[in-house]
Amino acid sequence: MNLVTQILPYAQIILSVLLISAILLQQSSAGVGGALGGGSTEAFQHTRRGFEKFLFYFSIICGILFALFALLSIMIKAN
Repeated sequence: MNLVTQILPYAQIILSVLLISAILLQQSSAGVGGALGGGSTEAFQHTRRGFEKFLFYFSIICGILFALFALLSIMIKAN
């Protein structure tokens, strides 16, 4: 358990950097009009393919792992 407590903060830092990178690399199809409530209906018909689909799933997986690692860190500190 001592090894886990030593590695966990570094794993959280790496996951947070990966998650931020994956989110920032994703393409946003909404322009300024979409941010203000306007925009076209093409955003609903967009299909993710290739690298965009990989980034989407990668960011979901990194987010889930980060949340689990944070929960594990809280549980270890509570004991």
